[in-house]
Amino acid sequence: MYLIAVTGGIASGKSVVASRLAELGAVHIDADDLARRVVEPGTPTLAAIAEHFGPEVINDDGSLNRTALGAIIFEDPDRREALNAITHPAVKQLAKRLMEEAGEADPDAVVVYDVPLLVEARIHEVYDFDLIVVVQASVATRIERMVSLRGLTREEAVHRVNSQADDAERLAIADVVIDSEASIDDTINQTDQLWRSVQARRGRGASARAM
Repeated sequence: MYLIAVTGGIASGKSVVASRLAELGAVHIDADDLARRVVEPGTPTLAAIAEHFGPEVINDDGSLNRTALGAIIFEDPDRREALNAITHPAVKQLAKRLMEEAGEADPDAVVVYDVPLLVEARIHEVYDFDLIVVVQASVATRIERMVSLRGLTREEAVHRVNSQADDAERLAIADVVIDSEASIDDTINQTDQLWRSVQARRGRGASARAM
């Protein structure tokens, strides 16, 4: 198994890169999806969140009220850290299980772990990644994307950027940097080049799906 971490700041285009690698043949594990799964109704993680943050973060149907929780954590670093201490261990455990299952199903699999908080949660110290890919766009570009594409206010967008590691911290651990400042097509072209490089490094020709 060849394990790739794909990370980047919010609205950097990280998901575009990870999804493209999946199209080319990689097994895609999405940390955001895992974070949703570990807080489904009835899970121990959701119970711990409700105990720590109070009933206002739980909807009437028993699901997590993400809006209410987000309003708490994005403006309070200490409470954000408290949430991370609850959710990160559960996500790491689930991710590890899925990676092991992918490797058992295909020992030659390329597994992409799409993880925004790679640096913040020190995930690069937990798994033995063969390659760490950082998707990079300027803070101004990412804020504009959140405002224009996600409907956030500029203040909300800035809060989300500031809640994550800064660019220098991510770039310090990067093996490969994909510049997503320009068009999606340009980002995909860089991703295709990355895939061909990975295949060549492993002594394999580029996948027919990449042609």
